[in-house]
Amino acid sequence: MTRFENDYTQGAHPRILQSLLATNMDQTGGYGTDEYCDRARTLIRRECDAEQADVHFLVGGTQTNTTVIAALLRPHQGVLAADTGHIAGHETGAIESTGHKVLTLPHQDGKITAQQVRQAYLDHWNDAAHQHRVQPGMVYISQSTENGTVYSLAELEALSSVCREYGLPLFVDGARLGYALAAEGGDVTLADLARLTDVFYIGGTKLGALMGEAVVILNEALKRDFRYLIKQRGGLLAKGRLLGIQFETLFEDGLYFEISRSAVSLAVKLRDALGGMGFGFLHASPTNQQFPVLPDRLLKALEAKHSFSVWAKVDETHTAVRFCTSWGTTEEEVNGLVEDIRAAAVPGGARG
Repeated sequence: MTRFENDYTQGAHPRILQSLLATNMDQTGGYGTDEYCDRARTLIRRECDAEQADVHFLVGGTQTNTTVIAALLRPHQGVLAADTGHIAGHETGAIESTGHKVLTLPHQDGKITAQQVRQAYLDHWNDAAHQHRVQPGMVYISQSTENGTVYSLAELEALSSVCREYGLPLFVDGARLGYALAAEGGDVTLADLARLTDVFYIGGTKLGALMGEAVVILNEALKRDFRYLIKQRGGLLAKGRLLGIQFETLFEDGLYFEISRSAVSLAVKLRDALGGMGFGFLHASPTNQQFPVLPDRLLKALEAKHSFSVWAKVDETHTAVRFCTSWGTTEEEVNGLVEDIRAAAVPGGARG
């Protein structure tokens, strides 16, 4: 069985495991105060061209989203996000559990626009009864999105501009950031994110680490007391060096970018092969997530050898599914999937 249902089906990149083993008996301070975390912070600041940034290491994405959003908002405020955003539909009400509402906007291929944010802000303040409604207090986006799409530099600059115009902090969920940075036609860098956002995070869990997300804070107001908030949310890991060692390994010689490019390259190979067979796609994704529309009878034939996520029913006989490649996906696995799809498809079975 080859697994394509997500990008965290395997443990960790061998070089990370080697680093953890090599440092296993070292004695360090706790809670991220060790030299490995310090070194990782230095490397990340360098990649972001942001020496002023604070960098903190948390364990997982939901924990990170909850901690950052709760830290940025006042009690009467909510967070603007796409209706497909991870915090809106895949985190079991984690944001709401902190007392904050997710204010959803209709997505456009997984993304929201600067004009939507502007309109939501103005609609609130132009309402004579605005004090009876949850106030938009910040903006959340994912890079890449849940649809595998990517914000361009122009889109990010427009969002940043309107957020700064209205005093709305901009937060980027970077659980799959590496794959977005490696995307076909992508033009956003870590330095761009550091320049245009208030806070973002660099995902490790889905990019070769055992676990871990690196939160990069540019907003001066958020920097103060953030470690208190991490602790309060259960995220201040006693053996914090385990996170620092992993991010140090990912960034000390470009491993993060290397494995991101590999996963995207294999996803593009899969996309092009399926497109060549005549299959269409639910989303035009340039990243490691691909969403082909396949005949239901073909899916049943694939299930014996491959796992994948059922995404959306398209019509009575066709379903959109998601195939994810990852840092650990091999070319042989993608070739095997392509050949099995080809073998299961019969003339007239493809959907263009």
